[in-house]
Amino acid sequence: MAKFIAGIVFTVVAVILAVLIYARGGHMAVNADAAPSRIEGWAANSALDAAIEHQAPHVENPVPKTDANLIDGMKLYAMNCAVCHGGLDRKRNVLGGAFYPPAPQIIVRGLDDPEWHIFFATKHGVRLTAMPAWGKVMGDNDLWKIVAFVKTVNQLPPAVEQQRRLALGGSD
Repeated sequence: MAKFIAGIVFTVVAVILAVLIYARGGHMAVNADAAPSRIEGWAANSALDAAIEHQAPHVENPVPKTDANLIDGMKLYAMNCAVCHGGLDRKRNVLGGAFYPPAPQIIVRGLDDPEWHIFFATKHGVRLTAMPAWGKVMGDNDLWKIVAFVKTVNQLPPAVEQQRRLALGGSD
């Protein structure tokens, strides 16, 4: 049994050393215009989801999803988020795709994360990405309005949808 455990320890140490030699030798791709490997993407997304699950308070959105709040959230989204995450025209944003990792195109595909998850990532940002900590420049109430908007972006109430179309000059 001792040899088996020693073998596992040796293998783990060898893998860690190999990764360090590879990375410190300058062989790792660090450019933002290269697609991450499947393993890298899986590891980063898994770590992000696990960290938020562990660190974020699992709270309900205190802002009611009224037309007025959703319209406020839409305006805040358009001013602060659309440049990376897709505009109100529901089209992909080229700039968001230039980041490493690429910014999620919220307007195109929506988000399936719970609201508390989105709020935490928005308020505190995501390290080693271009996602800033919006909580340093915006209050919780406004952040919750943005969260409410992005969670309902694919099923907006008629009055909010009308405001979205007006913001686009009356077209879609």
